[in-house]
Amino acid sequence: MDPVEPADLTDLVIRDADVVDGTGAPSYRADVAVRGGRIVSIVKEAAAAGCQRPRARRELDAEGLVLSPGFVDMHAHSDLALLRDPDHSAKAAQGVTLEVIGQDGLSYAPVDDRTLAEVRRAISGWNGRGDDIDFDWRSVGEYLDRLDRGFGGEGIAVNAAYLIPQGTVRALAVGWEDRPAAPDELERMRRLVAEGLEQGAVGLSSGLTYTPGMYAEDAELTELCRVVARHGGYYCPHHRSYGAGALEAYAEMVELTRAAGCPLHLAHATMNFGPNKGRAPELLALLDDALAAGADITLDTYPYTPGCTTLVALLPGWASEGGPERILERLADDDTAERIRHHLEVTGSDGCHGVPVEWETIEISGVTDPALAGHVGRTVAETAAARGESRWAVARRLLLADRLGTTILQHVGHEENVRAIMRHRVHTGGSDGILQGTKPHPRAYGTFPHYLGHYVRELGVLSLEECVAHLTSRPAARLRLPDRGVVREGHRADLVLFDPATVAAGSTFAEPRALPTGIPYVLIDGRFVIEDGRRTDVLAGRAVRRTPV
Repeated sequence: MDPVEPADLTDLVIRDADVVDGTGAPSYRADVAVRGGRIVSIVKEAAAAGCQRPRARRELDAEGLVLSPGFVDMHAHSDLALLRDPDHSAKAAQGVTLEVIGQDGLSYAPVDDRTLAEVRRAISGWNGRGDDIDFDWRSVGEYLDRLDRGFGGEGIAVNAAYLIPQGTVRALAVGWEDRPAAPDELERMRRLVAEGLEQGAVGLSSGLTYTPGMYAEDAELTELCRVVARHGGYYCPHHRSYGAGALEAYAEMVELTRAAGCPLHLAHATMNFGPNKGRAPELLALLDDALAAGADITLDTYPYTPGCTTLVALLPGWASEGGPERILERLADDDTAERIRHHLEVTGSDGCHGVPVEWETIEISGVTDPALAGHVGRTVAETAAARGESRWAVARRLLLADRLGTTILQHVGHEENVRAIMRHRVHTGGSDGILQGTKPHPRAYGTFPHYLGHYVRELGVLSLEECVAHLTSRPAARLRLPDRGVVREGHRADLVLFDPATVAAGSTFAEPRALPTGIPYVLIDGRFVIEDGRRTDVLAGRAVRRTPV
């Protein structure tokens, strides 16, 4: 063989891969060459054609493996995990190369000192208390810069895009009170949203069953969405009900964003609780009608039936007014606690989506106080029966003792709804993965291989090509990232190699942190973050900022 000059070599050639390129088109066999973090050539059927094959400093034999774009987690709760854990195998090992954080209207920028302390308390069940984090930012841009620096200036495990949290913005401008925003407060919220988008956020999120976001009226949300639309972002609401009023809540978001001229991305778009069994076709018909009328709508789901949130989130909105300390005061007062119980168990609180709580479906998944660890893995009903107490007495005592930090699994979903929604043409994948707690939801560690292994290979709900498109090019299009989400020359080399015959989620409800199988290689920016099935020490992740309009 003639000597090859170093200048003629690429960094890496992945040979004889079955390329599923993210577009939904049929797979093809190819050599894929990478240089400088980008795909520089794709030679289809290279071995069979006998053509000149690209050569590189490193060659990887991908025989029997599928090469796809990196997966995009459209709904992640890694806001602090990315700064806490340089390994972050929970996502890297799944083939996730980009996470969208700042979800459900509550996160850590923009803030001032007061709001930061309040938010840290309010979502400690999602992200931990943050005592191990140096909160050296206040603005959205400063938070994104902090992600870029990562660990020792090298970066973070995977890429991250950020949604401005509407609840945090409201806490900063209005507080935690249940009242309309005054004109000057609304103007401040508009400015905060505009500034965050100008600093690189990709859109706005809301948590409309969480305080203080739930206190915003539609007119207020519409005004903020107009700002988002002008800057080329999108609105991602956790809407006002996933239970008794789910369809009405979806319709509200469709109409609100139509009025604002703003793209809509529906967060964890499920149809849960007893009233919604078998009703996914009604949701999809609503979306199809809106899409036919010209609406710009996408959604994400996780491929499991149980949900996951915090125990305090179930409380009625009035009980949460004023922030965490006021909640604890109300829980400590017997008369007020009885009112809360009535709303939860009889009326159906807005925090529990208008459905009376069924304590046998509420499983404790994590606590912040180690002394309460005996609750983990048991439903509230089971603990109450074992102790001879009422279910509310158990829940109330746990809320007080754990200072509102308890996380839960809600076993309220319906498999037929999950399958119907994931088939829809605007569907994308999102884990909604809360990484805290002794027994987190397995979706945090297993969402993407579970799609590929269970719903593609075992059940055939989606073809492999369809599923990969749902997890790659569709979310990249929503995020307006023109050089990601497809295996194409010139695109970033954020890539996954997986075995379609063995890929599977390792995580289960019994072992929720077990890593997946069948994903031996993951690259971000052309660098191996997973190699031979093991996490490397590469920190190739950065903040992915909104593309200017």
